[in-house]
Parts: sequence; structure tokens; C-alpha cells
Amino acid sequence: MSKPTLTHDLRSLFGDVRDQGIRPTCLAFAVSDCHAALRNGWDPLSAEFTFYHAQRRAGLPPTQGALLLRILEAVRDDGQPPETSWPYLPDLPTDLDHWGPPAVQTKYFRNFERGPGSFDEIVSNLLAGSPTVVVLCIGEAFFNPVEEGVIEGFPGEKDVIRHAVVVVGAGNVGNERALLVRNSWGPLWGVNGHAWVTENYISQRLRRIAVLKEEVSVSAHENAA
Repeated sequence: MSKPTLTHDLRSLFGDVRDQGIRPTCLAFAVSDCHAALRNGWDPLSAEFTFYHAQRRAGLPPTQGALLLRILEAVRDDGQPPETSWPYLPDLPTDLDHWGPPAVQTKYFRNFERGPGSFDEIVSNLLAGSPTVVVLCIGEAFFNPVEEGVIEGFPGEKDVIRHAVVVVGAGNVGNERALLVRNSWGPLWGVNGHAWVTENYISQRLRRIAVLKEEVSVSAHENAA
């Protein structure tokens, strides 16, 4: 296999790859990490806080995966505090009545854009300095990237779940254009928590993309909590 080559790389905006564990919180992690990356210096933001508010907005339990739009609305309207304000919970409390955010002093709010997206649009975002949240339908190959951290789909591979990651780089794998993605499955997945997906893989499995835009003030959102 040809060694991947980078042409654009935004990994310097991010800190260590985080691990969502067994909970269905990939969207909260992807959007939270993009939000933190756009701020000065790396200070992780609370995925737990954003997941909580997204599930409230959608009327969904915390045992179910979030909706992209509701996660984005939570960042824009409810704000997001530093990770230290409400650290991520590896497991939910047995009594879900005890699952709720503490009072926080500092929150950051940011606008967003989302859409069906395309490979070229994602690359354009990278050129503009914007990491991109992508929602993919993934199959078995995604769980075990091969040598050099490349994900190779195979004919007849069945989709298992929808999953969100952050595109942080672009380049080539052999003669094919490819994207470098940051996952939320810890540093042991892929190469230090990152892996390559080719343009062909993306074109078959991409469902939605989102980018975070300008920072907004709390006064602009009457529903902020």
C-alpha cells in the first residue's frame, strides 16, 4: 500500500484525541472538538453539557444517539463550557434524574452551517482553516484501519452504524484523493486516533457535514441557558 501524503493539515489546532467509550456521543465529541479548535489554544469543551442540551431539545434519552442539528443548536443557543465544568461521564448514573449539568460560569457560543456536503466542499473548508464534522455510514472496515491508518472498504460491506468524525487533513493515498479524520475512540484507533478515508469511500458513505462559524454572544440568544 502506498504511504499517505498530506497536503493540508489542521491537527495543530487540536489537542489529544478523546475517547467517548461505549456511549452514543460521537456527534457531541466531534462538534465539541471543532469548537475548541477554533478558539485560541486547546482547552477541551464539555461534550457532556452539549449532549445533555441536544437530547433535551430533541426529546431523546441519553442512551440514544444525538441528532446533528440539535447538537449544533445546543452549541449556538445553550453555549458550551470548558470540559472541567462538567467532565465527560464514562457511564450514566443509574437514576437518570441525577443526570444534569452543574451551574457554570463560562460558556462559549458559536454559529454553524450544515448540509449534505461533498468531498470538494470539505477540502475547501480545510483550505479556509475550518475542520469539518462529517457524518458517515460506516461498516466493519472502519473499526480496524489497515497499515498506515487507511480505512479500506470492501465489496458487499454492510453499513453498521452512523458515526461522526472530524476531517482535519487532506492528501492522497496512492493515486486517490483522501481525507484524514480525527475519531473519538481514543489514541489506539488508527494512528494516534486518526485514519485516512479515500474519496471513493467518502462518496459512498457521506450523509451530512457541518462547520462551526463565527462566535456569537449570549445576548443574541434569548433561549440560552
